[in-house]
Amino acid sequence: MTNNTINKVTVPVSILDVSPIVEGGTIAQSLHNTIDLAQHAEKWGYHRFWLAEHHSMPNIASSATSVVIAHVASQTNKIRVGSGGIMLPNHSPLVIAEQFGTLDAFHPGRIDLGLGRAPGTDQVTATALRGARGSGGHDFPEQLELLRTYFDPSRQASPPKVRAFPGEGTNIPIWLLGSSDFSAMLSAQQGLPFSFAGHFSPNFTVPAMNLYRNNFTASEDLQAPYAMAAVNVIAADTDEQAEYLATSMKQLFVGIFRNARQKLQPPVDSLDHLLTPQEKILLDQQLGSSIIGSKATVAEKLQQYIDATKADEIMIASYIYDHDARLRSYEIIGQLIDEANTSGLGQFPA
Repeated sequence: MTNNTINKVTVPVSILDVSPIVEGGTIAQSLHNTIDLAQHAEKWGYHRFWLAEHHSMPNIASSATSVVIAHVASQTNKIRVGSGGIMLPNHSPLVIAEQFGTLDAFHPGRIDLGLGRAPGTDQVTATALRGARGSGGHDFPEQLELLRTYFDPSRQASPPKVRAFPGEGTNIPIWLLGSSDFSAMLSAQQGLPFSFAGHFSPNFTVPAMNLYRNNFTASEDLQAPYAMAAVNVIAADTDEQAEYLATSMKQLFVGIFRNARQKLQPPVDSLDHLLTPQEKILLDQQLGSSIIGSKATVAEKLQQYIDATKADEIMIASYIYDHDARLRSYEIIGQLIDEANTSGLGQFPA
């Protein structure tokens, strides 16, 4: 990469957070750390701050996603805040319309609604969330249309019998999220922005992004395709320090492989003695797109990722045990954002 671009990124950069619960820490500390990170992210020039819905996981505190979004938005001033995402089959579309209508009333023009169709948990917990008659995700397109109709009743011919207050008349950007081709195609057909979960499904990122762009149909919401890709990024002052910090993320994924989820663990000097050969292969598959290193390394690899995915925006996830180290990682990336803005490279939309 040439010297005049080595410390710059060329698209907006956002953050995906799950309020990680660390070993030896508490849920309260995790949620306070999320607020602290969001406030720093706003100062450092990040475009959005999204929270993800997961359930029955001892390492994630963002389960009540709408509640956390409300608090983050109340403690920041201008950064966009939203869901990455709300797992719509877990909820009544009416409830989500009312919740996000309320959020938009408190914070007009700052709220995003990202939607997924996965449960964000195991099937036993999904049943507890949804009840015996709950959706299995097969009717996600119908749920999406119902939700959009609560926001805009003119989408149906006859007057609705049930209306969302707050919610009706709210113009919240709706994103579809996915880790396969389903949401890529649906968001293209609906003319909605699309976000791909490249941070845990890296091998399908480019095909899904291409599928979305190639099949996009313009709508009142969006005239041209707009695709965002999520990626794990861990930055530190040296490559070696970043690799050390990344062992916490790798332990997290190993716990998923073993069906033995635990709180986010402290970093270790080496994982070699902890992993089976099969687990090493799985880690490479799951985390193959992760960007780990110093500022110069991250800048180069991040721009390569942008070029490969042709993403209009990047969303960064960072599983780092120590909160100060996590802040430092995002600060380093924030320096790249600042340099892009200063040079005029960053065309960062509202």
